[in-house]
Amino acid sequence: MELTASSYVSMFVYIFTFLLGLPSNLLVLFVYIRKARKHGATPNVVYALNLCVANLALVLWMPVKVAETVLQGWALPAEVCPVYSFFLFFSVYGSSLILTAVVVGRYLSIAYPITYKLYRRARTSCLVSAILWALVFLHLGFGYLAEGGGHFVSLSEHNVFACYENFTQEQLEVLVPLRLEMALLLFLLPLVLSAFCTLRCLVLVRHSSLPSGGKRRVLAIALSTLVVFVVCYGPYNVSHVVGFVLYTNVGWRSEAMLSSSCNVFLEPVVMLMLSPWTPRDLVDRLCRKRRDASCKLWHQHHCSRASRNPQTTTTHVVSIISH
Repeated sequence: MELTASSYVSMFVYIFTFLLGLPSNLLVLFVYIRKARKHGATPNVVYALNLCVANLALVLWMPVKVAETVLQGWALPAEVCPVYSFFLFFSVYGSSLILTAVVVGRYLSIAYPITYKLYRRARTSCLVSAILWALVFLHLGFGYLAEGGGHFVSLSEHNVFACYENFTQEQLEVLVPLRLEMALLLFLLPLVLSAFCTLRCLVLVRHSSLPSGGKRRVLAIALSTLVVFVVCYGPYNVSHVVGFVLYTNVGWRSEAMLSSSCNVFLEPVVMLMLSPWTPRDLVDRLCRKRRDASCKLWHQHHCSRASRNPQTTTTHVVSIISH
C-alpha cells in the first residue's frame, strides 16, 4: 500500500519524537536524580521522575509506531499489540495527571506557602502519584475487558492487520462511553483545575514583590505548562468526545495521537525550567573538560549576564517554583 502525505507526516513526527524525546528525558532523570542525592527528594523530584517514566514508556515504543505507519498495518506478533496499546495510553493519561499535580503544587506553594510547607513531603507526593497511576490502570483495565480477547488485532477494511482499531458493535457499546468518561475525568477535569491554578498563579505573581525578571520566569513556566497540556492532550481527547457523539471509532484518532506523542520532548523542557539548576550548572556537569575553551567562553558570557541580576532575585524565584 502506497504511503499517503499524512503517513509521511506521522512518520516524521514519530522519528523526531524518538530522537528528541529519549535524550531529553534521560537528561531530566540525570538532573533530578542528582538533585535528590544532594538535597533529598522533594515533590518536584517525585513528579519529574514519574513524568520521565511515563514519557520513556511512550518514546521506547516510537520505533514500533514508525514501523506501523510505514507498513500501514500491524506486522508484529498479535500478543505484542495489547502491551503496545497499554503503554501508549498509560503514557498519555499518566503524564496529564502528573502534570496537573505539578501545577496544583506550584499554585499551593505560591498561594499558601506556610501551610503548604507543612505538608510538602516527598512521601505525600509518592502517595498522590500512586493514586493517579491507579486511576489510569483502572480505566485501562476496563478498556481491556471491553476488547474481549483476540489480542486487539483484526483485519481492517484494507485487508491488513490493525492493532486496536476495528471493533464490533458490542465492543463499541462499552468503549465509546468509557472513552468519553476518560476524556472528562482524565483530561477535562485536570485541564480545568490546571487552568484555574495557572490563572491564580499569574494574578498572585503579578501583584507580588518579585523583581520583573523573577516574575517573567514564573509566568513563563506557568503558561508553558498549560500550553503543553492543551496542545498535547487536547486533540486526542476531543476524538473521544466526537466518537461518543457519532457513536463510532473515529478514523482520525491516529492523527490526533501525533500531538500526544509530542509531550515526551515538551514536558522535559518544563521540568528543566522548574529545576533550580542554571544553564551553567548543566554545562559544568555535561562538559567533560571544564577548562575547554568553548565551555569557558560560554560560561563567561552567561556569568556576565547573571552578574547584572541580584542574587536575591534568583534565590527568591527558586524558592517559589522549585518546591
